[in-house]
Amino acid sequence: MKTDFKFSNLLGTVYRKGNLLFTPDGDSLLSPVGNRVSVFNLTRNSSYTLPFAHRKNINCIDLNPQGNLLLSIDEDGRAILTIVPRRISVYHFSFKSPVTALAFSPSGQHFVIGLGRKIQAWRTPSTPDTNGNSELEFAPFVLHREYGGHFDDVQNLSWAGDSRFFVSASKDMTARIWSLDPEEGFEPTVLSGHREGVKNAWFSSDQESVYTVSQDGALFKWEYVTSLRQNGVDNEMPDLHEERWRIIQREYFLQNNARLKSASFHASSNLLTVGFSTGLFSLYELPSFTNIHTLSLASSPISCIATSPDGAWLAFGSSKTGQLLVWEHASESHILKQSSHLDTMTTVAYSSDSTRIITGSDDGLIKIWDVRSGFHIATFTEHSSAITSSQYSKRGSILFTSSLDGSIRAWDMLRYRNFRTFTAPTRLSFTDLAIDPSAEIVCAASHDSFDIHLWNVQTGQLLDRLSGHEGPIATLAFTPDGSILASGSWDRTIRLWSIFSRTQTSEPLQLTSDLLCLAIRPDSSQLAAATLDGQLTFWTLSTSAQSSVLDARRDISGGRLLTSRRTAANSPETKQFTTITYSADGSCLLAAGNSKYICLYAVSTLTLIKKFTASVNLSLDGTQEFLNSSAILSNGMPRDMIDTDGEASDLEDRIDRSLPGVRRTGNRDAASRQAKRPKVRVTSLEFSPTGRGFCAASSEGLLIYSLDTQLADFDPFELDIDVTPQNTRTVLAGKEYLKALVMAFRLSDDKALIKECYEAIPYQTMPLLVRDLPRVYVGRMLRLLGEQMDESPHLEFHLRWLKEVLCVHGRWIKENQNAFGADLRSVLRGVDGVGRMVRRLAERNSWEIEFLVGQKEMGQWEASSTNKAMAIVNSHGANGNGDARIDGANGTARSEMDDGESEDEWIGLK
Repeated sequence: MKTDFKFSNLLGTVYRKGNLLFTPDGDSLLSPVGNRVSVFNLTRNSSYTLPFAHRKNINCIDLNPQGNLLLSIDEDGRAILTIVPRRISVYHFSFKSPVTALAFSPSGQHFVIGLGRKIQAWRTPSTPDTNGNSELEFAPFVLHREYGGHFDDVQNLSWAGDSRFFVSASKDMTARIWSLDPEEGFEPTVLSGHREGVKNAWFSSDQESVYTVSQDGALFKWEYVTSLRQNGVDNEMPDLHEERWRIIQREYFLQNNARLKSASFHASSNLLTVGFSTGLFSLYELPSFTNIHTLSLASSPISCIATSPDGAWLAFGSSKTGQLLVWEHASESHILKQSSHLDTMTTVAYSSDSTRIITGSDDGLIKIWDVRSGFHIATFTEHSSAITSSQYSKRGSILFTSSLDGSIRAWDMLRYRNFRTFTAPTRLSFTDLAIDPSAEIVCAASHDSFDIHLWNVQTGQLLDRLSGHEGPIATLAFTPDGSILASGSWDRTIRLWSIFSRTQTSEPLQLTSDLLCLAIRPDSSQLAAATLDGQLTFWTLSTSAQSSVLDARRDISGGRLLTSRRTAANSPETKQFTTITYSADGSCLLAAGNSKYICLYAVSTLTLIKKFTASVNLSLDGTQEFLNSSAILSNGMPRDMIDTDGEASDLEDRIDRSLPGVRRTGNRDAASRQAKRPKVRVTSLEFSPTGRGFCAASSEGLLIYSLDTQLADFDPFELDIDVTPQNTRTVLAGKEYLKALVMAFRLSDDKALIKECYEAIPYQTMPLLVRDLPRVYVGRMLRLLGEQMDESPHLEFHLRWLKEVLCVHGRWIKENQNAFGADLRSVLRGVDGVGRMVRRLAERNSWEIEFLVGQKEMGQWEASSTNKAMAIVNSHGANGNGDARIDGANGTARSEMDDGESEDEWIGLK
């Protein structure tokens, strides 16, 4: 089994804190999720997470105008410069203090940051352009100028259209206009007049006006006007004309004492969007201050607003509820609506085809995530308390979940509905469940009772209660063949139940410590158990004999809590596994617990193969091995443990609604103490049925690790000095198609160049080109075909390529199918997607043809009926010398006589 799993994506969370950002083309939205950045493609309905990770939660991000450079800065002022098309972090830099604002200039040559009360302007590093040209100069970060004058933290920075000036908004109730370089006759200008901190400030499109918005909901418009200044009373000297920035318009939002939390202004369309602490957002047109829309996003404050470059889409983020919404104001419709779990995820389950992941959380919500797109597609809210376990049936599309509310629910995953609910005769809080392979029996256990409850899925009736344990039951599991039910308890025993036999006997297996979790090998030959003393014990199910024991305390140990008086190596809190699972082929065992490490073991040799780090985020508790002495106060308390919320400026932020000791709750306010600095831990693990990846529910979110990851890391192949993008395009222009394609494959990271060479090849030359293609590039060719089938509309072109590749190299690919497994799967996904699309298109066309044929037949009938009626009317009108007309409403012909005789009526054919 391959074990080189790499981080692929982060699901389960869509927004934490910081600012949202649209790409220059407006197709994608960048959202900071903890110490990572997720990219949501709004046109292709997909998402991915950039591979780099900060040391703490990200505070602000921004893109240069070209869209190829991303600068992200965390809470401590540490920055990472990333090339977005290639998803490569190229430089790390520290600004040595927290950064509160960031903005690239429209020219892309400079960017400004707010360092507390100071402002710094930096030069942007040079990068290759789209044609690969570069000045071969990379000065990481060069300080251009430094500005000072504010008396409190800078909250926002905004540039003028010509990149010569920028305006800053500060908590000191002022906004200031600065010049990038010294300008003749210009002095930094102070715009004062607000009664509370200025939240945002922007230039108008013509740079003749400045708009400022304060937290109390006041909007001021400033212009550079000329005013008459009178001299003394004696008027001996003439009056002077003074030019300065003045307030020429004052407007107020007046949202019932709601605080303004965020705002965004689109200069070219003069649209202002503001968000309030009550969850309302309003859209205004300036300078008339006309209210276009006022809608409610949620009951939580809107933390951030972003406007797309064309002004059509608005993005809203709420850090309190983890919601992300993209709204189109012209059609008043949602483009994207995603939400995170409100609390820690407790359980994960893969669907049988590995395309979906089901997560359950302490907030009582069950969410379904699409692995391919990264979006959540459905949410179940029927449970009223924390979700403790979930399992997906191997037959049919049925999901079973257990909850502390005392119910076991069965969900139809085709219709997304709860079709069966199982409860015990007495109120119990179920902590685990198990289903047999045929999905006919569901079992559940609780800490409140020492019995195991069994229900019939078809009827919903309680079948039996299995007694024998002398302590709370921690975990349940069926063998894959369905013959044995294994249950583990805190009474230090594992019992094997033959529930389908007449005797229903149970055989106890003795342990040396309390059981935490167990897993059964896919071939039903082995059982693994993790205990409180940090050991992994393996049993042979056929003989019920213990086969081996592995002491894993040193492997799992890692991370020290702030409240711990011991080092990470001596801390007893991270010495045991709380979740384990076998790989699809049973050769490896994956284990994790209340630690930042995920351990992968080889079952045959009981050796540690690899350790994955779930998080390096220092904003979480338990990620540091040793505490920094500089962060320890004189009384011995870490500085991070001091609650600074009482110093917040807003009243609603100063109110402490937390309940001491609360850990599990659906209400985030009741456990806000734990939510501010959660402990790093992995609560659940699951291998995909295909064995090509696994997912881990952690404090950061749902981590996806895969062997099929398509990250655009720079991985050149047979690269020499002559293989450059310029030479590749030159060879392509000379119609040397195979050589150009091979050179593009050697560069490997330039997806646009590979696509350009691929689409430039005439289809007549495909057979000859594929025959001459070196076999070392066949895998890359298959991977390219799989990607292009998802992205490009040239279906016949791709299928012709695929046919030629399989006809020429098919036998060799079959002989080496293990090496091409990921590439063949990507091609299969693309072909299946094309097939589904063609089927849907054919069905829709058949319906439309039937409709048009029906309309044609109806039109022919109406025409024939009308012609007959016209013939009758003409005949009647000619004989009776009267006026004739056709009544189209009821298909009749009428004639009105001149001499006042009665009307003659004929009924038309139906």
